[in-house]
Amino acid sequence: MEKIYFENTIREFVNSAPGNFVAREIALRPELAGMRIFEEPLFGYAAADDPLFSEYKKPGIIGAHFLLPLEWLPEAQTVLSIFFPFTQQIKKANQADMSWPASEWLHGRIEGQQFQGNISLYATELLKKDGFAVLVPASDSRFSSKNPLVQDKSRQDYYTSNWSERHAAYVCGLGTFSLSKGLITAKGIAGRFISLITSAPFEPGARPYTKFDEYCIRCGACASNCPAGAISMEKGKNHPLCSAFIDRTMEKHKPRYGCGKCQVNVPCESGIPGAR
Repeated sequence: MEKIYFENTIREFVNSAPGNFVAREIALRPELAGMRIFEEPLFGYAAADDPLFSEYKKPGIIGAHFLLPLEWLPEAQTVLSIFFPFTQQIKKANQADMSWPASEWLHGRIEGQQFQGNISLYATELLKKDGFAVLVPASDSRFSSKNPLVQDKSRQDYYTSNWSERHAAYVCGLGTFSLSKGLITAKGIAGRFISLITSAPFEPGARPYTKFDEYCIRCGACASNCPAGAISMEKGKNHPLCSAFIDRTMEKHKPRYGCGKCQVNVPCESGIPGAR
């Protein structure tokens, strides 16, 4: 399968699938019915045996519980990462009240995640039709969103999963980390990632950076924006504080939750700071 065919097919799906638009019956406000969630995506590719994946097993990065692509899928040749930027409507709405998530952002976070599952399934079937094996770590029964070796929720390393969409995207050349631990891409930081591991032999893309935080200008805007006080210039993001605030939004908006204040009204919201 050619990259161009795969990417164009996924773009067409994103542009036309009902899941990328808020349904009238679930809209949090009537005027949000039909709101588009994601703009067109960015694609990145890496070899399944790229040595950078092994770096993630080191303490202080992710840890020994991180599973390599070949541990997920032994016949893997490629890791494929896709970034879905939120629409301007969602990003702008989330700037209005910096103390609490906007309804638009809540839809993007939850209905957007549901649509990501649809995209993953669609991409999986597309590759399987050409005879390739595919595995989506986030949908696999082995996936753990928390560190199975740590039970203390007050520890930073409790909030490390055995597969990370952002870390996969970094290896695939899509962007570098910010002070807030988000990933800054050519279309900014405000959005969502999915990844697939496949036996399809896609050519790895370029990785146009050498430092893990190369695109971050350390302006401190995300720290100033954070309603939980969970980001500092000295220590970056405090995951327990962030998680506690997200839990508060869940209490009010269940089954929806979110925040995203570190991704809006910042220089990296919709692009790489300083890039032309």
